[in-house]
Amino acid sequence: MRYFSIEEDKSLGYTGFVNARHKWLLPGMDTCPACKAIWADTSKAYPSVDLTPLAAGADFEEARAEPIEEYERMRELVRPLLPPGAVVEPGSCFGPLVGNAQGRFGQFVSNYSYLLLVRREALEKLQAEGLRGLKGCRMEVRFRQRNSPELLELEILPVGRAHPDCLPPDRKPPCPRCGRLGLSLPKELLLDMSTLPTDLDLFRLEDFSTVLVCTERFVEACQRLGLDGITFLPLPTVG
Repeated sequence: MRYFSIEEDKSLGYTGFVNARHKWLLPGMDTCPACKAIWADTSKAYPSVDLTPLAAGADFEEARAEPIEEYERMRELVRPLLPPGAVVEPGSCFGPLVGNAQGRFGQFVSNYSYLLLVRREALEKLQAEGLRGLKGCRMEVRFRQRNSPELLELEILPVGRAHPDCLPPDRKPPCPRCGRLGLSLPKELLLDMSTLPTDLDLFRLEDFSTVLVCTERFVEACQRLGLDGITFLPLPTVG
C-alpha cells in the first residue's frame, strides 16, 4: 500500500476561504512542571464531540493557558465523550467549526493544513466507493453569498508515526508529564509502516498531527470521481 500527504491545490484558482474555529477546546499548557514548556496544539480536532452535556461546558469556550492540574482535570471531563482512537493534548478542539465563509469552493477545502472540509455530495460518493474511516461533521458556518455549498468537516483520527530514521538522533523522548514531543516536522518525512492503520484510508499522524495522510485507494477514488481542491504528495515508508 502506498501513502500520500494531502495539501491544498492552489492551481485551480478557487477563492473560497473559511474563517472559523471549533466551538470548544482544551486549555493550553501554562509551564509544564517537568519540561517547563508553555504550549498548545489545535491540530487534533474532534468535531463530532458535543460538550453541551458537561455542566462546565462554558469553561471550554475560551482559548487560554492553564496550570497542568487544571488542564488534566478538564481533559478527564472530556475523555468519556471522545471517539475510539482519539488522542488529546493541550489545545485539542471539539464540536463544530463556527464562523463564516465566502468565495468559490472546490469539492475539498483545505485552507488550514490540519483541517479538511468536503462537500456533502463528494463525501457520499467516496463512502459509496467503500473508503474506510470517512466521517463528515456539520459546521456552524455562515456563507456570505447565495448558492453556498454544504461543507462538512472530516473527523480525522491521529494514527501512525514518523519513522525514527527521519528524526534527529539526539532527540529527547516525549515529556512524561505533559506529552510534548518538541520536534519540528522533518523536511523529508518517512512513515513508520509498522504504526500505520490497516482500517483507515484517511488519518493524521499522531506525532505530527498537522500532516494528513491518505492511502492510494483514497487518491484513486478522488481522481476517478473528479474531486478537486486538494493535491497528493507521495510519502515514503520504512519497515
